[in-house]
Amino acid sequence: MDKWKKFKESYFLYSFLRDPVAIVSFIIFLFLVIVSFSAPLIAPHDPYDTSTISIMDSEIPPVWYGEGDDNFILGTDSQGRDMLSTMMYGMRVSIIIGIGAVALQAFLGVVIGLLSGYIGGRVDAFFMRLADIQLSFSTLMVAIFISAIFQTAFGVGKYSEYAVPILVLIIGIAEWPQYARTVRASVLGEKEKEYVEAAKVIGFGSRWIMFRHILPNTLSPVFVISTIQVANAVMSEAALSFLGLGMPVTKPSLGSLINLGFEYIFSGSWWITIFPGILLIILVLVVNLLGDWLRDVLNPKLYKG
Repeated sequence: MDKWKKFKESYFLYSFLRDPVAIVSFIIFLFLVIVSFSAPLIAPHDPYDTSTISIMDSEIPPVWYGEGDDNFILGTDSQGRDMLSTMMYGMRVSIIIGIGAVALQAFLGVVIGLLSGYIGGRVDAFFMRLADIQLSFSTLMVAIFISAIFQTAFGVGKYSEYAVPILVLIIGIAEWPQYARTVRASVLGEKEKEYVEAAKVIGFGSRWIMFRHILPNTLSPVFVISTIQVANAVMSEAALSFLGLGMPVTKPSLGSLINLGFEYIFSGSWWITIFPGILLIILVLVVNLLGDWLRDVLNPKLYKG
């Protein structure tokens, strides 16, 4: 109860309730997450159940068209799958990959940044030069390179079978330097403060000081980066899937759906690409808006009242 009372009186909640953009963004994001993870329960059709899919139902337009079918509100794709159901399942895959990739890159980046900033010397030089080399290439280029290696090493069939964890690994490895550099900069400032010197005098070891004293004081920027990186990871997955290096067509994500319908967009079946594209834009937009709000809240210098 005390924690709930503190939360109700916190500046965090105060700021949130007075920011209509943050409230609307959070409501939309929460709605999308609930709908995507409830897809097996509420989706009209199961895009993974091939016994219920007929190629004769392919490219049916949305229901408001004269040729539409009441069973397929947003129409069907080129394989005869219901677009509404496929988008719900696909959004769940995209969100899982986005959150999983951010968790991995945050873990790698925080640990490497903490070690680099606190230990310094050759350890710092090695990890920061490695980060500099990786940052000299675009994130998408690194992800494409790693994805191509995985597909070559395991084969397309095996890659398709484990596409979700592989994409989490690919995007996580591609973007850890963002966290490492941020955490390192925070650690360099924190390790010179008096509480760290006091911990050393008492006799605490380096590991205890790093993870129990310094790390909690460097997490604010990590939370901000994580919110924005979820949107970036979702976009990276969509880009890789669009290029044929991400989710296979048989396991739809928003990116693979956009890729699937792209060749039909000029033949009249625009909905196969446009609807997943709109959903992807909305998802990324609300996550970025929440990230901007969180940045302002956690950095009082940026708050304009």
